[in-house]
Amino acid sequence: MDDLQDTDARPDSYRVTADELRQFIERYERLESEKKDIADQQKEVMAEAKARGYDTKVMRKVIALRKREPDDIAEEEAVLEMYKEALGMR
Repeated sequence: MDDLQDTDARPDSYRVTADELRQFIERYERLESEKKDIADQQKEVMAEAKARGYDTKVMRKVIALRKREPDDIAEEEAVLEMYKEALGMR
């Protein structure tokens, strides 16, 4: 009789686990969709900026720089200047 009760319990726990798994997957899929929507919006912003005459390659560099610490940027720029000077590029 205990074996029959164990068998009856498994489908319920399996169903709960399957439901939870489905929720995780659906949440992830919604986030993926939102991420795609945001990426599309970012492309639209860059296309609009380009149409207005802005250099989007430089804009992307500025955006990347804004994410960094000012000290890191200054150090990199100092090293870049030193390298350029060493190669006679000044």
